[in-house]
Amino acid sequence: MRILLAVDGSRYSADVVDAVLSRTETGLVRVLSAVAPEQALVTDSSRPDLSGAASTPMKATEELVKWVADSLASHGFDAGTVVKPGDPREVIVTEAENWQADLIVMGAYGHSGVRSRQIGSVAESVAKHARCSVELVRKQRTASRHDA
Repeated sequence: MRILLAVDGSRYSADVVDAVLSRTETGLVRVLSAVAPEQALVTDSSRPDLSGAASTPMKATEELVKWVADSLASHGFDAGTVVKPGDPREVIVTEAENWQADLIVMGAYGHSGVRSRQIGSVAESVAKHARCSVELVRKQRTASRHDA
Protein backbone atom coordinates (compact mmCIF):
# COMPACT_ATOMS: atom_id res chain seq x y z
CA MET A 1 0.00 0.00 0.00
CA ARG A 2 1.25 3.47 -0.92
CA ILE A 3 0.40 6.00 1.79
CA LEU A 4 0.80 9.74 1.34
CA LEU A 5 1.20 11.19 4.82
CA ALA A 6 0.51 14.94 4.87
CA VAL A 7 1.98 16.85 7.82
CA ASP A 8 2.06 20.54 8.54
CA GLY A 9 4.12 20.87 11.71
CA SER A 10 1.11 21.63 13.88
CA ARG A 11 0.63 19.93 17.22
CA TYR A 12 -1.81 17.58 15.45
CA SER A 13 0.84 16.19 13.10
CA ALA A 14 1.97 13.74 15.79
CA ASP A 15 -1.54 12.24 15.82
CA VAL A 16 -1.37 11.73 12.05
CA VAL A 17 2.00 9.99 12.36
CA ASP A 18 0.64 7.82 15.20
CA ALA A 19 -2.27 6.78 12.95
CA VAL A 20 0.18 5.41 10.39
CA LEU A 21 2.40 3.80 13.05
CA SER A 22 -0.61 2.00 14.51
CA ARG A 23 -1.18 0.05 11.28
CA THR A 24 -0.50 -3.66 11.51
CA GLU A 25 1.20 -3.76 8.12
CA THR A 26 4.10 -1.61 7.07
CA GLY A 27 4.29 -0.20 3.59
CA LEU A 28 5.58 2.56 1.39
CA VAL A 29 4.99 6.02 2.85
CA ARG A 30 5.71 9.41 1.33
CA VAL A 31 5.78 12.17 3.93
CA LEU A 32 4.58 15.40 2.33
CA SER A 33 4.35 18.97 3.46
CA ALA A 34 3.38 22.06 1.49
CA VAL A 35 4.85 25.49 2.12
CA ALA A 36 2.83 28.52 1.08
CA PRO A 37 4.60 30.32 -1.80
CA GLU A 38 5.07 33.50 0.21
CA GLN A 39 6.89 31.47 2.88
CA ALA A 40 9.07 29.41 0.54
CA LEU A 41 12.27 31.40 0.41
CA VAL A 42 14.41 30.62 -2.60
CA THR A 43 18.05 30.41 -1.70
CA ASP A 44 20.59 31.87 -4.09
CA SER A 45 24.03 30.34 -3.65
CA SER A 46 25.67 33.44 -5.14
CA ARG A 47 24.48 35.57 -2.20
CA PRO A 48 25.47 35.08 1.42
CA ASP A 49 22.79 33.57 3.65
CA LEU A 50 21.92 36.37 6.03
CA SER A 51 18.93 34.75 7.68
CA GLY A 52 20.35 31.35 8.57
CA ALA A 53 19.11 28.53 6.34
CA ALA A 54 17.71 26.48 9.21
CA SER A 55 15.36 29.31 10.11
CA THR A 56 13.63 29.51 6.71
CA PRO A 57 10.16 27.96 6.51
CA MET A 58 11.24 25.69 3.64
CA LYS A 59 14.30 24.42 5.53
CA ALA A 60 12.33 23.89 8.74
CA THR A 61 9.67 21.98 6.80
CA GLU A 62 12.32 19.81 5.14
CA GLU A 63 13.72 18.98 8.57
CA LEU A 64 10.22 18.11 9.84
CA VAL A 65 9.39 15.68 7.02
CA LYS A 66 12.83 14.06 7.33
CA TRP A 67 12.31 13.56 11.06
CA VAL A 68 8.86 12.00 10.43
CA ALA A 69 10.24 9.73 7.68
CA ASP A 70 13.11 8.62 9.94
CA SER A 71 10.61 7.82 12.69
CA LEU A 72 8.50 5.75 10.30
CA ALA A 73 11.59 3.97 8.96
CA SER A 74 12.61 3.01 12.49
CA HIS A 75 9.25 1.21 12.73
CA GLY A 76 9.74 -0.75 9.50
CA PHE A 77 8.12 1.57 6.97
CA ASP A 78 9.81 2.42 3.67
CA ALA A 79 9.52 6.20 3.96
CA GLY A 80 10.52 9.03 1.67
CA THR A 81 9.95 12.77 1.80
CA VAL A 82 8.78 15.61 -0.38
CA VAL A 83 8.32 19.31 0.36
CA LYS A 84 6.66 21.49 -2.23
CA PRO A 85 5.69 25.14 -2.37
CA GLY A 86 2.01 25.81 -2.94
CA ASP A 87 -1.48 25.65 -1.54
CA PRO A 88 -1.76 22.45 0.53
CA ARG A 89 -5.17 21.66 -0.98
CA GLU A 90 -3.64 21.47 -4.43
CA VAL A 91 -0.23 20.09 -3.49
CA ILE A 92 -1.65 17.09 -1.59
CA VAL A 93 -4.13 16.08 -4.29
CA THR A 94 -1.60 16.51 -7.11
CA GLU A 95 1.14 14.61 -5.28
CA ALA A 96 -1.24 11.75 -4.46
CA GLU A 97 -2.25 11.48 -8.09
CA ASN A 98 1.27 11.77 -9.52
CA TRP A 99 2.71 9.28 -7.00
CA GLN A 100 -0.31 6.96 -7.41
CA ALA A 101 -1.07 6.85 -3.69
CA ASP A 102 -3.60 4.32 -2.43
CA LEU A 103 -4.37 6.38 0.66
CA ILE A 104 -3.86 9.92 1.95
CA VAL A 105 -3.57 10.26 5.73
CA MET A 106 -3.90 13.76 7.11
CA GLY A 107 -5.24 15.71 10.05
CA ALA A 108 -8.70 17.20 10.30
CA TYR A 109 -8.61 20.04 12.75
CA GLY A 110 -12.31 20.70 13.09
CA HIS A 111 -12.38 24.35 12.01
CA SER A 112 -15.95 25.43 11.55
CA GLY A 113 -18.06 28.48 10.98
CA VAL A 114 -16.66 31.71 9.58
CA ARG A 115 -12.99 30.69 9.78
CA SER A 116 -13.61 27.52 7.76
CA ARG A 117 -15.52 29.41 5.08
CA GLN A 118 -12.84 32.09 4.87
CA ILE A 119 -9.77 29.91 4.58
CA GLY A 120 -11.41 26.74 3.31
CA SER A 121 -10.81 23.38 4.86
CA VAL A 122 -7.74 21.64 3.50
CA ALA A 123 -9.08 18.27 4.69
CA GLU A 124 -12.48 18.87 3.12
CA SER A 125 -10.96 19.92 -0.19
CA VAL A 126 -8.58 16.96 -0.31
CA ALA A 127 -11.36 14.49 0.57
CA LYS A 128 -13.53 15.98 -2.15
CA HIS A 129 -10.93 16.06 -4.94
CA ALA A 130 -8.59 13.11 -4.27
CA ARG A 131 -8.90 10.07 -6.52
CA CYS A 132 -7.80 7.72 -3.75
CA SER A 133 -9.10 7.08 -0.25
CA VAL A 134 -8.51 9.73 2.40
CA GLU A 135 -8.17 9.05 6.12
CA LEU A 136 -8.80 12.10 8.29
CA VAL A 137 -7.29 11.88 11.75
CA ARG A 138 -8.91 13.90 14.50
CA LYS A 139 -7.39 14.63 17.87
CA GLN A 140 -9.33 12.76 20.51
CA ARG A 141 -10.87 15.15 22.99
CA THR A 142 -10.04 14.49 26.58
CA ALA A 143 -12.81 14.71 29.15
CA SER A 144 -12.87 18.00 30.95
CA ARG A 145 -14.34 18.81 34.32
CA HIS A 146 -17.47 20.09 32.53
CA ASP A 147 -18.08 16.69 30.89
CA ALA A 148 -18.34 14.84 34.20
